[in-house]
Parts: sequence; structure tokens; C-alpha cells
Amino acid sequence: MFDRRYGFEMLGGFLVYAIVLAVSLSFLKGHPHSVWRIPMTLAPIIPIGFMMSAVIRGVRRMDEMHKQIQLEALVFAFCATTFLSISYGFLENIGFPSVNWMWAGVGMIGLWGIGGAIASMRYR
Repeated sequence: MFDRRYGFEMLGGFLVYAIVLAVSLSFLKGHPHSVWRIPMTLAPIIPIGFMMSAVIRGVRRMDEMHKQIQLEALVFAFCATTFLSISYGFLENIGFPSVNWMWAGVGMIGLWGIGGAIASMRYR
């Protein structure tokens, strides 16, 4: 569905993310009380923003059918993430351990992939 250009943009963004993340973690380990700890902690979101931009550009280059598949995949991911996060929130009320918010985004990306597979089957 996504074109070759999208693949290169995402790969480049991911490589920059990995480098920035490694530098950030190394800095934070060596300078835990630095005034730069907040900017260095947030630095990895910059390449994530570039990857998000690549997704938007990739969808804009798609034909109408593939855009419809992506819409259905994202609706599935949004609804499933909402359902699962609210359900787990209730379970936290009875003592289940708290979950890091970062996992909501990771889960949504995975659910987007599942939703894409389900939606694609409708158009075969």
C-alpha cells in the first residue's frame, strides 16, 4: 500500500530515532541532574514527528481504495485502543499494576497493522 519513497522516509526516520535515543539515554545516565535532562528526555520525539509526517505524506500519495483501507484500519486501532485502555484502567482500580503511557501508542500502532490486515481482506 505504501510506496518505496515512504519506506525510505520511515527507515531514515527510524535510524535517526535510534541514534537520538541512544545519545539521549547515554546523556541522561551520565548527567542525571543536568538542566538539560528534560530536553534530552524529549529529544527522541523529534524524529518520531518526522516519521508521523512520512505516514501522512504516504497516505496522501495513495489511491482512494488504499486510503479507505487505512481509514478503516485507523478507526479499528482507535476504537480497540480506547476499549483496551479503559478496560485496563478499571482493572487498575482493583490493584493491577499501572502501565506506562508510552505503551498506548505502541499498542495503537500494532492495532493499526491488525486493522489494516482485516480491512485489506474486504477488498480482495
